[in-house]
Amino acid sequence: MTRLDKPAPTALQKIWKEFLEPIVFAVVITQFIATLVGVDGNSMMPNLRNRERVFVPKYETWLHKAGVGDFKRGDILIFKPPQAAADKISNLNKSAFGLWNYRPFLIKRLIGLPGDKISISGGEVTVNGVKLDQSWTTDYWREQGCWDTQSDLANSIASSQMGVVPQAQEITVPAGQYFVMGDNRTAAGSEDSRMFGPIPMRDIAGRAAAVVWPIMRKTNAKYDCAGQNVADLSGDNVLNWRVLNRPEAFDALNK
Repeated sequence: MTRLDKPAPTALQKIWKEFLEPIVFAVVITQFIATLVGVDGNSMMPNLRNRERVFVPKYETWLHKAGVGDFKRGDILIFKPPQAAADKISNLNKSAFGLWNYRPFLIKRLIGLPGDKISISGGEVTVNGVKLDQSWTTDYWREQGCWDTQSDLANSIASSQMGVVPQAQEITVPAGQYFVMGDNRTAAGSEDSRMFGPIPMRDIAGRAAAVVWPIMRKTNAKYDCAGQNVADLSGDNVLNWRVLNRPEAFDALNK
């Protein structure tokens, strides 16, 4: 039997196999299956710390966008801020080497679903007439001595201070949009829906499901309220890998 030699790959086949195929595979995985996202800043303290990395199951988001299931109150979402907000709030408009501008991804907690009526007074959040038990975050800020109950953002559901959304004491979340807030409840702790309004589904990249990095972390985190940063990390080292479950306070609302 005569053996037929396999033809040598063409230059295009080599480029695909050695360069393009791994890139395409990586893009498909990170865009449609799962990816890791880094936490940048302290707006989700004390539940997420700066530079932690979270696991995001991307397939969930595509299913939700296709009408299969939905996010739930208490989820932690990764999303882009509305374009109108990025045009007026400098922190929401980044430059890539001076060549083009882009809206950076933010990470906040989902408070209100489409159709929900939400109001805020004295730092207390009410959803559909039910006051939300926020002890999963406000206990920490009370201990630090800087839970915000006095500012404009702590007493209105939409602040006009940035000129992005009109002032309001209560809003109904529009269809196809979601109201998000940071867990950092200091006066300048988070730029969120109180400042730029609800976010549309199309701008949501996914749900943070678990913390995967760093492997260990310190148990204590003291916050400098004036400097808006973590002033001291101390205590024992504990395993940092953890599932990001929704706080129990959201269970009744989600039912």
